[in-house]
Amino acid sequence: MPELLAVLPDTSSPARALLATPLGLLELRGTDAGLSEVGFLATGSPGVATPAGAVPACLQPAHEQLRAYFGGELREFTVRTAVAAGTEFQRQVWAALPAVAYGHTASYLDLARQLDNPGAVRAVGAANGQNPLAIIWPCHRIVGAGGQLTGYAGGLTRKKWLLELESPPLQLGLGL
Repeated sequence: MPELLAVLPDTSSPARALLATPLGLLELRGTDAGLSEVGFLATGSPGVATPAGAVPACLQPAHEQLRAYFGGELREFTVRTAVAAGTEFQRQVWAALPAVAYGHTASYLDLARQLDNPGAVRAVGAANGQNPLAIIWPCHRIVGAGGQLTGYAGGLTRKKWLLELESPPLQLGLGL
């Protein structure tokens, strides 16, 4: 009798759902192993938001958490991820992104230094631009050395909007 494999590779195609956000449709992809992709559809791309009741079970936690994030009710994501893409360096950069807290930013140089590779600023920027889990791994919180908005796969308008969403409200003095 032939020996059976104890572990079979996941050959299922990723489930897909579209989430309507104030910035356009966000595409989610994943399997039971976890979330593998989150990204904005290009402006003008055809698509209709997936009704909440029709979101595949493996994408429901991400769908719910992203809705809460855009509603201003969530600051940190806890979804299981299963990203197969990326070089070792890209994975190191992506793993560092969640350390940049909600309402804060870091520079590409800050990230390169955190990785003990301060000369890799451009490589950090390139890896950041290939982040497969937009918003979940908050690449939008990475800015230029002087705080200027630079590159974002979803476009600078979206990056600015996301940073404003995460900014604490301005506290005005009592003027006494």
